[in-house]
Amino acid sequence: MAAVIRLARHGGKKNPFYRIIVTDRRNAGDGRRLEQVGVYDPKQKPSRIEFKADRLATWIKRGAQPSATVAQLIKQSGVQLTPDQDPESQHEGTGPVPGAPAGQ
Repeated sequence: MAAVIRLARHGGKKNPFYRIIVTDRRNAGDGRRLEQVGVYDPKQKPSRIEFKADRLATWIKRGAQPSATVAQLIKQSGVQLTPDQDPESQHEGTGPVPGAPAGQ
């Protein structure tokens, strides 16, 4: 199962409120979720960003990939993740090694 951490929109018209959820990549954004790991309310000044840091770290350790927006929210909120759990470090180093022979 490919898990993803993303936003699920709730709230009324012109009054967005987002739940930060862990779900299977194939599910709809407002569909079935595995767990809610935080909330984001952009209407409050300053924006309210809350995470369950222990649950977030657990899901990232299990291989759940945060969406680009959620990765930015994690960075803004200042949630401390270990280097092996940092969503930005997961994308580095996945390309081909320069100078290595191709096709091996």
